[in-house]
Amino acid sequence: MNIIIDAMGGDNAPLEVLKGAIKARADFDVEITLVGDKKVIQACAKENGLDLSGLQIRHAETVIAVCEDPLDILKKKKDCSMAVGMRMLADGQGDAFLSAGSTGALVVGGTMIVGRIKGIKRPAIATVMPTTDQPVMLLDCGANAECRPEMLTQFAVMGSAYMNKILHVDSPRVGLVNIGTEESKGRGVDKDAYKQLSSAPIRFIGNIEARQIPMGEADVVVTDGFTGNVLLKMCEGMAGFFSSELKRNLSSGLRNKLGAALVMPAIRGLKKKFDYSEYGGSPLLGTAKPVIKAHGSSDAKAFYHAVKQAKDFTETGVIEKIAGSFADTKEGWFKKALQSVPWKS
Repeated sequence: MNIIIDAMGGDNAPLEVLKGAIKARADFDVEITLVGDKKVIQACAKENGLDLSGLQIRHAETVIAVCEDPLDILKKKKDCSMAVGMRMLADGQGDAFLSAGSTGALVVGGTMIVGRIKGIKRPAIATVMPTTDQPVMLLDCGANAECRPEMLTQFAVMGSAYMNKILHVDSPRVGLVNIGTEESKGRGVDKDAYKQLSSAPIRFIGNIEARQIPMGEADVVVTDGFTGNVLLKMCEGMAGFFSSELKRNLSSGLRNKLGAALVMPAIRGLKKKFDYSEYGGSPLLGTAKPVIKAHGSSDAKAFYHAVKQAKDFTETGVIEKIAGSFADTKEGWFKKALQSVPWKS
């Protein structure tokens, strides 16, 4: 298996990418192809005493920055590391693609270069988050700021397939983010999505409020990309807030410092639970081949786990399961779900 990695994407590229890739290749028995400026990659490895033996390098002249138009990946920046890597994936030169670069460009490239699964209207960024029990998958987390009801329904089916195949959750519970749990709550798109989700081949448990998500009351949580991104970043901010406050309080005064020594193992466990690098990255569900979006500030540990995630994504047949669910959209369950609301788009 060959995992293609954008070596130039992210805040800590290429050093942290290289460190994570080297360890992942050794531990997971995978081939890895780094895509980026060959001279820069080799110079970075030499400067930091890293051995790139066994890693392939595909040269790419440029990088697409987060501030640039995502559509540039198709024209002005078609030779950037992300675009080159995605074309390799589409052409069968690799089994999965991983990048910590521009989210917008990744979504455009995943949709237009790698391509969508037949029947899928829009891919979605799916992020695994910790809860009091097992992790929950939130999607969409930013690929589609506005969504139609049928898109939310497709997100739910894709998220269920991922949680079942990757995290081994039997019959994942699916919740629709809303301002109340009643069926009548929310905007028109939410009410229509509720009806469609009720007809989908998933375990739909109804609407779910944001406060219920960290309590683990659903395994898959569906919403539009704008709401999902706000939810995700709020959770990241609160995790950072609690961490800093805990550290400040436990380091003030002799009594607190002595108490900290006693509870430190529990604190380390809690910190690990909220560490995004433990989860790897966020899969772009709906693409014809595995595409993983790593956090922009990913370190070597995060890239290491993202490679493991890409390997599992490829081996467990998530895409095949999703494709099977939408193989007959004209006559199957999806058509019936669309008919559950008075309009279709």
